[in-house]
Amino acid sequence: MTNYMIGIDIGTTSTKSVLFTEQGEVITTSTQEYPLYTPAPDVAEQDPDEIMQAAIRSVHGVMTQSGVSANQILFVSCSSAMHSVIAMDQNDHPLTRCITWADNRSAAWSAKLQENGVGHQVYLRTGTPIHPMSPLTKLMWLRHDEPELFERTAKFISIKEYLFFRLFGQYIVDHSIASCTGLLNLEQLDWDQEALDIAGITPNHLSKLVPTTYTIEGMHPEWAEKMALSPSTPFVIGASDGVLSNLGVNAIKPGIVAATIGTSGAIRTVVDRPVTDPKGRTFCYALTEKLWVVGGPVNNGGMLFRWVRDEFAASEVETAKRLGINSYDVLTKIAERVPPGSEGLLFHPYLSGERAPLWNPDARGSFFGLTLHHKKEHMIRAVLEGVIFNLYTVLLAMEEQIGQPTSIQATGGFARSPLWRQMMSDIFNQEVVVPESFESSCLGAVVLGLYATGRIKSLEDVSSMIGTTHRHTPVKEHASLYQELLPIYIRISRKLEEEYADIAEFQRKMSMLHI
Repeated sequence: MTNYMIGIDIGTTSTKSVLFTEQGEVITTSTQEYPLYTPAPDVAEQDPDEIMQAAIRSVHGVMTQSGVSANQILFVSCSSAMHSVIAMDQNDHPLTRCITWADNRSAAWSAKLQENGVGHQVYLRTGTPIHPMSPLTKLMWLRHDEPELFERTAKFISIKEYLFFRLFGQYIVDHSIASCTGLLNLEQLDWDQEALDIAGITPNHLSKLVPTTYTIEGMHPEWAEKMALSPSTPFVIGASDGVLSNLGVNAIKPGIVAATIGTSGAIRTVVDRPVTDPKGRTFCYALTEKLWVVGGPVNNGGMLFRWVRDEFAASEVETAKRLGINSYDVLTKIAERVPPGSEGLLFHPYLSGERAPLWNPDARGSFFGLTLHHKKEHMIRAVLEGVIFNLYTVLLAMEEQIGQPTSIQATGGFARSPLWRQMMSDIFNQEVVVPESFESSCLGAVVLGLYATGRIKSLEDVSSMIGTTHRHTPVKEHASLYQELLPIYIRISRKLEEEYADIAEFQRKMSMLHI
């Protein structure tokens, strides 16, 4: 009898389940979408029950599509987006929606923590940068701005904890998700007392800490039936989507860095001990009790290419439709007409604020160096280069702690573009490899599950499950040119901090006038 595994990835806009063979081959996938509620400029929430139903339907989808029986499933292993908060009352009912990483309502409390120096000391112990995405700052906001709701709350949990509570009736949180809260002491793998005091909570307000390899059985029968699983199917609690993506693209050996550009982006590498940055620019999250992932997320990735398409390229999009070709391919061809460096036009891609390396929600985008000589194609190429420049500045911060990488594993939607891949190789001045793994977080989850259940002895066994689709080496002349532009790019963002704050305040004032 053939055995199978299911990886679940709970994301910001959808939940995906993937059915794998024991060898890592994808049999079938099922994706269920749900809305992100943004009723006001700083609000970004989800309905936890909509996500619960999406998870149930996605598992049921892969089971029914494949025709696999419940007794052929070795286990289900879970990946999840980070930094979410749900307030639960004493009767285990949600008092809030799921407050996501993108919610910005705690910005003022984040700024206060950064200003008084206490926040940096908390960061050095917990590895989560002080930023509105952090559950620590979200709890501060709830405590001070929603005190009645805060007092009624019995538990503060993430979306994955909500799923496990509904399935198994237990409040448990893996070290990986816990390490993304700003509340977990990395060295001790226990809640940090000063962080709890700042948030105004006790350990009783939080779930029981367990390793990412923790396995649980005894699912409530009604949920098992809805998923077409057995109540005895083991569930591995798993980790966060970012660290599992590293595992899923075989970026777990020293010196190998995973660079992902989807809607947003991130760059990460695995280390064997907790590492934080004296300047607070990078995160450090747990993968297992012996492996940690260091890196930084950026807000602005592939969505800027979409912005260029929608705002600058109506005629090109129409042409692409008539010819039956991808509009992004047309824009890439246009950008290829321009030499590397866009003839001195730089673009800072902070259209939705920025996390790493600035950690500044007020940062704003800009073109710099515009002349009458520059045309639309220069602006398109400059946007693509700006996204990679920004990601490279995160890598430079990482290198101060971990040294220079040996290779880059590139994933995400951008990896479909040969121009963008080569651009990354040239700007990073590194070999860029695109692994043959399109479900990296789900694959990472099931590899962790194989390790948790003793079916493999090392996480490095993932290498046998992944091939290579593309490989790029830097063009020397291009790399040299980009290295000349990079210091200018970095200095501009550092010099504009006051201007970012002022223009963001002006924009907020204008948006309030239009509500």
